[in-house]
Amino acid sequence: MHLGSLLAACASFLDARSHGGRWLVRMEDLDPRSIPGCAGTILETLEAFALHWDDAVEYQSRRTAHYQAALDRLRAAGVTYECSCSRGALAQAGMSSSRYPGTCRSGPRRPGLTATRVRIDEHRALTFQDRFQDSCACPPGSLGDVIVRRRDGVFSYQLAVVVDDALQGVTDVVRGADLLESTGWQILLQEALGLPQPRYAHLPLITEPGGAKLAKSRRSVALQPARAGAQLHEILRLLNQRPPPSLSDAPAHEVLAWAIGHWNPTAFHGVRTLALSGAQ
Repeated sequence: MHLGSLLAACASFLDARSHGGRWLVRMEDLDPRSIPGCAGTILETLEAFALHWDDAVEYQSRRTAHYQAALDRLRAAGVTYECSCSRGALAQAGMSSSRYPGTCRSGPRRPGLTATRVRIDEHRALTFQDRFQDSCACPPGSLGDVIVRRRDGVFSYQLAVVVDDALQGVTDVVRGADLLESTGWQILLQEALGLPQPRYAHLPLITEPGGAKLAKSRRSVALQPARAGAQLHEILRLLNQRPPPSLSDAPAHEVLAWAIGHWNPTAFHGVRTLALSGAQ
């Protein structure tokens, strides 16, 4: 985890607690390249920052039967097709893998492994109301056909989170604005599967002063559990929550107790990025 991850965890925790809701933690560990032990480290870090979750932690790697059932339903509905296009092939053709033009809609163009995609109506305009970002629009044709099962057989993030949100009874999804574009795909998958649509709230991302994503920059800020209260205080300051300076040296649980009672999302309403200034 890094400072940007802490912001998303802290803000979603505060949003849930300030509304008397449950805060759920889910490990999105479907990718076989997931680092062993990473999940345990994440949970230890959350506990060190007094971010205590409700209910059992869910692991996507243990829920593949649910994703397969959802994929079977999509196939039965006739909205899927097999795609032989790899990322490399799309890049060579000058096409974006996230704005797939439907090359294989009439059948795979190459022999070998295929991914499964869901057809997206390129003529449909999709609009949804985001709690932190107001009305968000996906223009017709902007999404492309979404992958729900990869060429290596792994179920995609887009399908997994839609299924998990429904099974866990999630009413509010609070996450970073880097996932804002994915919301259109997820809403369309919810419709195709007959699943409820949660409310979405996308948080601003911490960036370098020049706009580079902090997590990928040389100045990416490591978390320091020994300074948990101070780093939570910095998160609240970045989110314009105006925490008292006296709390900068307080234990994490005291900082969070204050923040729950003073949680004010309107202070960053409509903001997509937060530039980190100065040495951290």
